[in-house]
Amino acid sequence: MSKLTPKLGAIAVVYHDGKFLLVQRRKAPNAGTWGFPGGHVELGETALEAAARELREETGIVATPLHYLTNVDAITHDDAGTITHHFLLAVVVCRYESGVPVAADDAADAKWLTPDQAAALPQSPSVQRILDIVVSETGFP
Repeated sequence: MSKLTPKLGAIAVVYHDGKFLLVQRRKAPNAGTWGFPGGHVELGETALEAAARELREETGIVATPLHYLTNVDAITHDDAGTITHHFLLAVVVCRYESGVPVAADDAADAKWLTPDQAAALPQSPSVQRILDIVVSETGFP
């Protein structure tokens, strides 16, 4: 029986000047792919707070968390089918306040991208689905 347990994470969806902020993952799972900034929720921290904190740590961008958009089950398997990672990610829409993206912490790169630019990059699972939800439900862009 596996000793792995699901972990709670939060990701920040930030829209500014016609573009969304995405980061290129530095670490597994999904190293090298592009996704929304985010990470683990710490004990006593809400997912809203975690999204804003992780955003700041990974990119230097300051934003105000507004609301939950959806949840994403991120379950990764190895070649033998064994689960290697299991996260429940709270997707948080955040309002941009200040900053210029600089990759830090777990990010290898950070950029403002249009949905079309993002679609052309190797993406972490669920990124395109989240972009589609944001665009359809909020009217971005």
